[in-house]
Amino acid sequence: MEQTKKSSGETLYKVFIYLALILLAVTIIVPVAWVFMASIKQNSEFYGNPWALPAGVYLQNFADAWSKARMGEFMLNSVIVTALALVILLAVALPASYALSRFEFKGRKFLNALFMGGLFINVNYIVVPIFLMLVDGDKFLKGMIGSGFFLNNIFILAVVYAATALPFTIYLLSSYFATLPHDFEEAAYIDGAGYFSTMVRIIFPMAQPSIVTVILFNFLSFWNEYIIAMTLLADPKGAKTLPVGLMQLTQAQQAATQYGQLYAGLVLVMLPTLILYICVQKKLTQGMTLGGLKG
Repeated sequence: MEQTKKSSGETLYKVFIYLALILLAVTIIVPVAWVFMASIKQNSEFYGNPWALPAGVYLQNFADAWSKARMGEFMLNSVIVTALALVILLAVALPASYALSRFEFKGRKFLNALFMGGLFINVNYIVVPIFLMLVDGDKFLKGMIGSGFFLNNIFILAVVYAATALPFTIYLLSSYFATLPHDFEEAAYIDGAGYFSTMVRIIFPMAQPSIVTVILFNFLSFWNEYIIAMTLLADPKGAKTLPVGLMQLTQAQQAATQYGQLYAGLVLVMLPTLILYICVQKKLTQGMTLGGLKG
């Protein structure tokens, strides 16, 4: 009797979990599918039933969003900023994480505490201080050479992105590096390899799942970031990243009612992240689950 009640309770629990997961999947999939469907509709179709299937495939929306709405230019800026930020971040975070996790040296605990403290700082709360520092830097440069450099510069934006992502990245990488056995390093040292060579040729390949996870998470963060980009790229005629350009397109289409262009712009924002996730899904799962010493 007790076994029957237990089995019935487990069945109800599983049914509840499955229903909750299905509901969650529907709430995510339906809006995404609706955006893709709306991006190939003609403008006149939006005045009827918004849930109706498109009468045809109207790809002119993407051409208009790419050229007339400058989404192509904004996407190129986002690609440059995201790539630069990832390169700078990995160039700093990988050696720092390796040193903090594998070596004992004076000040190591203090540095670890600083980086861990950075995990509790919301980047949105320090946008204004960052902006004011860059404004002062531009004023100094204008007084020296007659022109500024720090504001409306996508390279500086990439540096700010990389700097704000360091705490999380170092925390994740150093935690993974700490689980790797020292045997391979010791064998490399015996064979005459130096610290740098061992790090690049031995440790980094072993930590590939964790590195891919860091790249994906930070790519999504940099690609979709809006507040910092809007603040540091304040010139209306200057360079803009894709989220900022999409917001400008949204504001413009409220009066022009070119809904097809708007949804095509949304698809252009979402598509790279979806493609990247599909390509690295397996390695992402490994990076989140692997760990611990292997015998």
